[in-house]
Amino acid sequence: MKIALVSVDDNQADSLKQNDVVTGNFLTFINTECDNLKNNLPKIPEIKMVLTDCDGCLTDGGMYYSENGDELKKFNTKDGMAFKLLREHGILTGIVTGENVELNRRRVEKLKLDIYEPGCTDKVACIKKICSERNIDINNVLYVGDDINDLGVLEMVGYGCTPADAINEVKKAAKYVTKAKGGEGVIREITDNIIFA
Repeated sequence: MKIALVSVDDNQADSLKQNDVVTGNFLTFINTECDNLKNNLPKIPEIKMVLTDCDGCLTDGGMYYSENGDELKKFNTKDGMAFKLLREHGILTGIVTGENVELNRRRVEKLKLDIYEPGCTDKVACIKKICSERNIDINNVLYVGDDINDLGVLEMVGYGCTPADAINEVKKAAKYVTKAKGGEGVIREITDNIIFA
């Protein structure tokens, strides 16, 4: 929403009521939505690595099974472009997930992600190890998670983010809650509004 500020003389100002149309000398526009976003976001550290959980972040959390038992998931191409943009800017990318399934591995390969940690039962220890191996300070890591097993990481990294439909406890711990729900372009929103804003 944009608000126009105008200067008026004292006589006109005294008689103004709510919803009155005012004419006067134009001063400036304030984009309140952008200003509020900037003012309410915690200070963002330099991001050198973006890691995310898979289900509920890159997908809607649903798991589809065919008659033959094949497991299917829906990913968002906007997130694929976000990972490409991050890579082009020298930011490492990866998925850290408790699941260990072939279709996640294929998605990682297609997106050319730097890191893939499947079957992860202790995400805090795993991400500390990744940071040590890559010589990246934990404060330069952005992590996206949506459930209770992501809490420790969200509180540990420099910038923790979560989708709009994450559990409430996770949303309270995150520094940024996206407008997008899981599977609806969460990484793209974070890339555009946080990292490259």
